[in-house]
Amino acid sequence: MKKSAQARLCLIEAAAFVLVAVFLLPVAVMAYNAFKPYSEIMSDILALPRHGTLENFVAVWTDMGVSKLFANNLIITSIGVAGIILFASMAGYKLSRARTRFSWALFLVFILPMIIPFQTIMITVLKLAKTCGLSNSVLGLAVQYWGFGIPLAVFLYHGFVKSIPIELEEAAMLDGVSDLQAYAKIVFPLMKPITFTVVIVDVMWIWNDYLLPLVMVNSSRTTRTLTLAVYAYFGQYVSNYGYAIAALITAVLPSVAFFLALQKWIVKGVTAGAVKG
Repeated sequence: MKKSAQARLCLIEAAAFVLVAVFLLPVAVMAYNAFKPYSEIMSDILALPRHGTLENFVAVWTDMGVSKLFANNLIITSIGVAGIILFASMAGYKLSRARTRFSWALFLVFILPMIIPFQTIMITVLKLAKTCGLSNSVLGLAVQYWGFGIPLAVFLYHGFVKSIPIELEEAAMLDGVSDLQAYAKIVFPLMKPITFTVVIVDVMWIWNDYLLPLVMVNSSRTTRTLTLAVYAYFGQYVSNYGYAIAALITAVLPSVAFFLALQKWIVKGVTAGAVKG
């Protein structure tokens, strides 16, 4: 029985390794092509670089104005994620503790936008953003991410709060602590696992998002994001794939590094939130 189980485990691991290799192969090809001159890319895209060069990255950094674009991305992502965490954690906490029909109905209203495709409301959102002065603005785009990111975050926080003993808050309230103080001093620090999960998911989403920035801030080079600038190299009249690949790596690398640094918290946060239904 043990040998049979070990054999099945080996087969599963081998299959998983092959699957990972299949998914990573295009990424590896893209990565080493960024260090190849244009002539080498066109002659054989699968071959390793014969004359490695950083020319593509230097040219892209200068042409795109990466420092300004990086600052835009950082502002949008930071403000967007901070707002999502602040409002979603409070809403998830209060809705989870209330346990009334009204709170349950309100919770459903919160998470309903998760099933609505953005494309169906894109024009309406654009017109509303223009009316409210949130279009063609880095700060305006960051605020809009609150509305799109809060539903999933409320869903995650709502489930996680159920795993936190309510007796902790009741004991604090006997000492005269208010609901807001109990949330800030007791509950929110205990939410660290799910908060890290929300941060990672939303940073990956906001940093690499394309459609919402395309609709809201694409009209000016000063408000563009890294992702929008990258797609300027992919078009009918663009032929230098070295620049395009280098730009893509430049845009994606910060979010990938962030994910690798904190990815262990995703499993911790999701599993901890599933302790109680």
